[in-house]
Amino acid sequence: MKKIKKIFYLFTPIILGSIVGLIIKNQIDYSILNKPPLSPPKILFPIMWSILYILMGLSYYIYIKNSNKENKYYYIQLIFNLIWPILFFMLKKRFLSIIWILILNALIVITILSFKNKSKKASYILIPYFLWTLYATYLNIGIYLLN
Repeated sequence: MKKIKKIFYLFTPIILGSIVGLIIKNQIDYSILNKPPLSPPKILFPIMWSILYILMGLSYYIYIKNSNKENKYYYIQLIFNLIWPILFFMLKKRFLSIIWILILNALIVITILSFKNKSKKASYILIPYFLWTLYATYLNIGIYLLN
């Protein structure tokens, strides 16, 4: 595998996630929203998403190394992931963002299962991402109901 492709697979999620973060940065209203119990402090989100985007890139790199075949589910879930904060924070479409994140959860599961055939390690690396997205779903629903 060419070095440039390795870099692409490893860093695409963190680069794209950072771009979306910069786009929505001034639109984030998390601190003024009513939040459900167990809501984390605002500072935790960029830390967690940075870690998760790195894990996503690593997982996809391992998958590609073992399969040599692109995975459309990975790219679809990544696009859904990147659009969610735009819906939730920038456009303030809280109910639509619930539907969107539920679809994202399903896409993550599909991606994990599709990775498992080629690399169990790649699929396992995505589990923290799935768990965090489930938690984000809880927060999304709670914020919608409380606001």
